[in-house]
Amino acid sequence: MWELTTGCKPFANVEHDHNLVYRILDGERPKITEDTPECYANLMKSCWDPDPKKRPSVKKIRNSFGSWFFRTLLDDVFTKAELKRRELIESQKLGPEFAKKPHPKAIYTSRSLISFVSKSSSIKSSLFYSNEDYISEEIKFDIKFKSEIYTSSLNVTATSRKRKVDESNIENDGKKRLCD
Repeated sequence: MWELTTGCKPFANVEHDHNLVYRILDGERPKITEDTPECYANLMKSCWDPDPKKRPSVKKIRNSFGSWFFRTLLDDVFTKAELKRRELIESQKLGPEFAKKPHPKAIYTSRSLISFVSKSSSIKSSLFYSNEDYISEEIKFDIKFKSEIYTSSLNVTATSRKRKVDESNIENDGKKRLCD
């Protein structure tokens, strides 16, 4: 939704690494532009809720778009927003051609982030570390996927099993500790 209002990719000017994941987990979101209608911005913010249970369903999103389309009351809101957007584009403050140069490590290819996000979440919520402390380490991704993964839905289950991270628990002084 944000990309539709700006014409730019989110977080394009920063490296897409574990630090960005931490910042997003801590609530950082792209800045909503001034030309965005309030009703649209509110729906977008609700989609960004950290609690997935509080995010709107596809049906609610579809109904919101439908009500905006069919209600003439909001026509004026979107017309004004479009005029403001064009003004910002003309003043070279909005649009992909006026955005900062993308960071060379800003990655926009499809890849599985499940283990990356779960590792970030487990580090953040670990009892061994305070909420403010994070463990920083370079994580290398193998993003060379076989084409069969994309062409066959039957492979999805097998692929997801391969990607699960194995955890080893070792008995130590009567307490179990998670090993890397």
